[in-house]
Amino acid sequence: MNRERTIRWDLDLIKRYDLSGPRYTSYPTAIQFDSGLSPQQLIETGRATADPAAPLSLYVHIPFCAHVCYYCACNKVITRNRKKAQPYLETLYREMAKLSQWYRGDRQVDQLHWGGGTPTFISTEQMRELMQALRHNFNLRADDGGDYSIEIDPREADDQTLAVLREIGFNRISLGVQDVDRRVQEAVNRIQPTEMTARVLQRARELGFQSINMDLIYGLPHQSVESFAHTLDTVIAMDPDRLSVFNYAHLPDRFRSQKHIRAEDLPSAATKLTILQNSIDHLLEAGYVYIGMDHFAKPDDALAIAQAQGKLHRNFQGYTTHSDCDLVAMGVSAISQIGDVYYQNEHDIAAYTQAIAQQQHAVKRGVILSRDDHIRRAVITQLICQFELDIAAIEQRFDIRFDDYFRTERADLEQFSADGLIELAAGSIRVTPAGRLLIRRICMAFDAYIPKQEATRRFSRII
Repeated sequence: MNRERTIRWDLDLIKRYDLSGPRYTSYPTAIQFDSGLSPQQLIETGRATADPAAPLSLYVHIPFCAHVCYYCACNKVITRNRKKAQPYLETLYREMAKLSQWYRGDRQVDQLHWGGGTPTFISTEQMRELMQALRHNFNLRADDGGDYSIEIDPREADDQTLAVLREIGFNRISLGVQDVDRRVQEAVNRIQPTEMTARVLQRARELGFQSINMDLIYGLPHQSVESFAHTLDTVIAMDPDRLSVFNYAHLPDRFRSQKHIRAEDLPSAATKLTILQNSIDHLLEAGYVYIGMDHFAKPDDALAIAQAQGKLHRNFQGYTTHSDCDLVAMGVSAISQIGDVYYQNEHDIAAYTQAIAQQQHAVKRGVILSRDDHIRRAVITQLICQFELDIAAIEQRFDIRFDDYFRTERADLEQFSADGLIELAAGSIRVTPAGRLLIRRICMAFDAYIPKQEATRRFSRII
């Protein structure tokens, strides 16, 4: 299948369609998770509908950070006391043992990710202990052929840390960078010299890590078009395999640490758009492929190859090549995707710890997918991953007539077509280069849970 991978910047379309909307790391999205469903309902449905022959993806949430980054919206615990990690890990091991009873079987773990927080907050001894517990409870690969990744704060990762991570089985890392400008770093309380980041990246290459991602954020205080262009030049020179360029959403009423960021120091909406446009142009010129939703990768990276082959997938970890895996997540606030269910653990560490002590799991809320959810999820996933929908494949998979099933969505699709966001054909919907930046808005047309024409404050803006 021939895919055009360019992006066309159309400011008029962006202004018209830049509402707020989901990022579609799941469908239904997390705001549909229902605390009225009992944990037992969710667990039993997940176990009954999981494919026992399919491989697994594991996620482990380590919530601790030694320093607060003011922009951060993650579920985290800020503490300098490293002793807090071990009691949390002991609780995690109890949860892990129960999850292993439910889902292990002979299922191979093709994907593993440690996120946070700052996973490297824990000591190297604790890292070895945690990986050993995972290997004891699940069927982890021993051939370095899986996708085993970890989020790294370069301020928390010396040469020994990287060596231990490679030794225990990680082969991919993601480095938090955000911006290399000192004034921006001071404003968000994240001082991270470029030399420190470059050293971690170089050492990771020497150790044989297969893929290195870097995260950047645009829209932070004191950023300008010129300053962010310098950040991009600096990062491109380091030559990471993947880049994520995220939009900062300033929501101080929801995230307390963001109250430290002064609204008057933030770049204007127009400046943010220019930063984004220039960033996209610069990365494409540097040879990166636009994967979608803030993500870029080299043409020979696994994400770009999977997209070219029509095999890219999306879940709570973002874009992934492992569409055949159930996602088993553990730790505070972690979200699992098992069979016909999504479910999420308790958000608070005290509540999480108590739940594991009392019942060996911490499931708090979730959703059981209906047939309609499955159909719409398949459509949204294909569009957001491939920028194209094979209508015949959807009809055959779910035994529907697409035009009849999505009759009420037709008006939206025809408007998108008239505006040049998509091309409608008898057997396909193709997202145009002008529509790719607005893919979230296109997917919203198939979302049964949110208004089609109104922005919703529950989500970040699309651009």
